[in-house]
Formats: sequence, C-alpha cells, structure tokens
Amino acid sequence: QVQLVESGGGLVQAGGSLRLSCVASGSIFRIAAMGWYRQPPGKQREWVARISPEGSTYYADSVKGRFTISRDNAKNTVYLQMNSLQPEDTAIYYCQLFVNRNDYWGQGTQVTVSS
Repeated sequence: QVQLVESGGGLVQAGGSLRLSCVASGSIFRIAAMGWYRQPPGKQREWVARISPEGSTYYADSVKGRFTISRDNAKNTVYLQMNSLQPEDTAIYYCQLFVNRNDYWGQGTQVTVSS
C-alpha cells in the first residue's frame, strides 16, 4: 500500500512563496508519475502540475511560470515550488501518485494566500 504525506502548506501574503513536499512510501516512486492537485474553497478539485518518471513536467495554465514541480527519486519526494502566490491560489493541495493504472492520494495540505 502506498502512502503519501504532504507538508509545507501555510499562510502567506500575496506575492510570497511556499514549497510543498510530498513523501511517498514504498519502492514504486521512481516509476510513478506524480501530480499536484488543489481544491479551492467551494470548488472542485483541479489539476495543477505533473511530472513523469523521466522528469518531464506539465502545468495548468493558471500556474505556468509561477509554480515548479520537481522530484527527488532518492528521497521518494515530489516538490511544488510556488512563487508569486495570489489569493486565488488558496486551496487544499493534494499530492497524487499514478502507476500501473492506479492512483494514490495524500491527505492534503492547506495553502492560504492573504491579500
């Protein structure tokens, strides 16, 4: 069973930065695609960014140029560096691991951006 634990959320002023981390248990991390999703208050969960096992990255238009996803296979960890944060980035951020047609989710970490 894969477990994902996110950390790094918090309260930040508009224009600030945060770095989220997600640590995965088990030995499949290096062959898995990793993603970040978010759920703003009162809205549906939306995709933010994805990184392939080989390191190719993809971003939602709303975060392109501001957020950077990266991974460290030696640490079973995926990161989301978030810069130039805006109030509309306020959400619960979730980490996703996708491998062999199965996906796993973390419990989420709250990010709040004040204006």
